[in-house]
Amino acid sequence: MTEPVQNVTNETLESIAANGMWADGLTFTPEVVQVARALLAAVRGVAPAGVLPPELQEAVDTVRGGAGVEITQISGADGVLLSALTVKLNGDEPRPVVVVPAGWSPLGWLPFVWTYLTLAVAGYHVLAYTPRGLGTPGEITTSQGFIDVAGEKDRADGHRVLDYAQELFGPGPVGMLGESYGSGLSQLIAATDPGERVSAVVALSTWGNLATSLYDNGTRHLAAMQLLVDFTGGTREEKFDPDTLRILDLFERGENMDEVVAWGLDRSPETFVELTNSRGIATFMSNTWHETLFPVNEVLDTFNRLTVPKRLNVWIGNHGAPEAAGLVGIPLGFPFPGLLTPMREARDWLDIYLRGIDPGPSEPVSDQIMFTYRTQPIAGGAQRITEPAPREAKLDWSEVSTETERWYLGNGGADGTLVPKPDTGWTRSFTIGDKDSPATSATAVAEFLKSGQRECYGNPQLYQVGDFERDRLLVWQTEALTGGRRLRGIPTLHLSVGSTAPAATLVAYLFDVAPDDTARIITHEPFTMFELGQGEQRAVRWRLQGACYDIPDGHRLALVVNSYDKLYSYSPPGTTTITSPEHSESYLDLDLG
Repeated sequence: MTEPVQNVTNETLESIAANGMWADGLTFTPEVVQVARALLAAVRGVAPAGVLPPELQEAVDTVRGGAGVEITQISGADGVLLSALTVKLNGDEPRPVVVVPAGWSPLGWLPFVWTYLTLAVAGYHVLAYTPRGLGTPGEITTSQGFIDVAGEKDRADGHRVLDYAQELFGPGPVGMLGESYGSGLSQLIAATDPGERVSAVVALSTWGNLATSLYDNGTRHLAAMQLLVDFTGGTREEKFDPDTLRILDLFERGENMDEVVAWGLDRSPETFVELTNSRGIATFMSNTWHETLFPVNEVLDTFNRLTVPKRLNVWIGNHGAPEAAGLVGIPLGFPFPGLLTPMREARDWLDIYLRGIDPGPSEPVSDQIMFTYRTQPIAGGAQRITEPAPREAKLDWSEVSTETERWYLGNGGADGTLVPKPDTGWTRSFTIGDKDSPATSATAVAEFLKSGQRECYGNPQLYQVGDFERDRLLVWQTEALTGGRRLRGIPTLHLSVGSTAPAATLVAYLFDVAPDDTARIITHEPFTMFELGQGEQRAVRWRLQGACYDIPDGHRLALVVNSYDKLYSYSPPGTTTITSPEHSESYLDLDLG
């Protein structure tokens, strides 16, 4: 931590409140790092006077007056030293403990110092640590060893960390809180702890099944894996052992995918869900509708298998965006309304199950309706939220959808149609390629997490349907929808497909199209078919990612199918044909609520 500590100003906080915490990839903005370093220096008593604005300084003063803060190293399962920060409250009375594994970042536990301080102010002992292998060499937040990607070594390390916390803090209820990588680790460590010490878990921007996060419907999520590999604090060879490097190589080449899937399943909270249930670990999960790294469906599948006290929040945006401000440090009155709600509800969960403080009734499922916030223009042409998007609470995910509406793919004119009755006998084709199209989801996430922040903060990507290049994709649209539609749940697509190539990747997207032909993406999902014979038409059916979206009255729904998206692996060049034969019509099922 050799960088000089810079004063945190209102402009610093304004930048975080307006733009979020992500820079490129999984790196944090300079402002986030500036705030974290200033908070750490201040709570350690080595910061110059006036480095923090009053509200942040008040939290620091409270912690310094009532706790001891130490940076230490904890011996992992095989002697690997893990960097850790501890906040031990003064006094001998039992206090609840929160253990925070850091997310996947070269900075380790540093970016969320604000979270540790606010937990301490609320009455918790806190232990934050960097999982093995993560971090930039020479930084005090870096841990030794190779990255285990939430495998057996990481889980054993977590159990050693729990031992250390118990020895340092004494007896008391234990919870775990993590964001991204730390969220999966929290679930896995709690479920497998031999001492069964963890009572509650908060898993933010989390995963349920790592295997399907990386490989699903025959399609590899290449960009997600590359994003993780690129932001560890070192090169591949420095950060991963030979066994993990072998798995990464198999994944990138698309070889022996059964072995890759088995590797991912061993690192999935869903695999250990029965242990979580048998131990009664109260589990809070959050995710986003346009999640890039850990798509929402696999989180829903895991959540639905939990029989413990549980909560699921699904927010507008992409990975980490909803919780960002509350994690890194924004004063209460500073941001737009609702910006701190995600982290407030996460801390409420710990209060309920570790401190017995009930903030009031809440339903287990809460879905934020995409893009229904109210905004006003600000400098630079962007929008700022003045009223948060409403949320819908349900007792169970099964209550989110109340009916299914089927739209058949029809022939139409230049574009196809979506119609309420079967339309058979037509054929439409497009060229398979490796060239990006304006219709791809990667347009919306070209900067990956930053575009998800803009969406979360009131500025969703706008598309122009007229710019979609029809030689490389197909479009089907409804007529203007009288009364609109309330999409609630997981859309399903059934197509009859053939290709001149032996394999064919299909990426399906749903768009909300306004009368002026501008569009917003609702959801998408890829599917890859293999071993296609010449002239073969194969019926395929797959789920798109879940959605909670209100299509306004007079807007149209558009289905777009292409073969290439930057996020995914793709099939060799050729021509893909979609048909709708009798008895195997092509259709789109929409869950409504």
